Amino acid sequence: MIASPRETVETSQIEKFLEKFLQQEPVEAVVLGYPAKSDGNVNEDVEGIYQKIIRFIQRKFPSVAIHRIDERFTSKLAQRALVESGMKKKDRQKKEILDQVSAAIILQDFLETRR
Repeated sequence: MIASPRETVETSQIEKFLEKFLQQEPVEAVVLGYPAKSDGNVNEDVEGIYQKIIRFIQRKFPSVAIHRIDERFTSKLAQRALVESGMKKKDRQKKEILDQVSAAIILQDFLETRR
């Protein structure tokens, strides 16, 4: 399997997006990239958001497994991949593109650990 980037979704729209997506696609699991602090501890700033997303999925789609994956350093890996791909600097600086590639890296890492 290969992970590929999808559109980015604003936090305020995540439940609406997930509900529509999970109803339309055959999904076994959701992989959440989790931004831990550099020392590996929980990032308190985002924990509440993640718990809300997890509760939403568990309530609406109880058969869908949820995996939290440490996403530290994926932005740096994504930036390097974008440079190596030859993408113009102006495009590489768009946060949406960086987030999409970072998400694909997180998912690909998850899939590779499941082999």
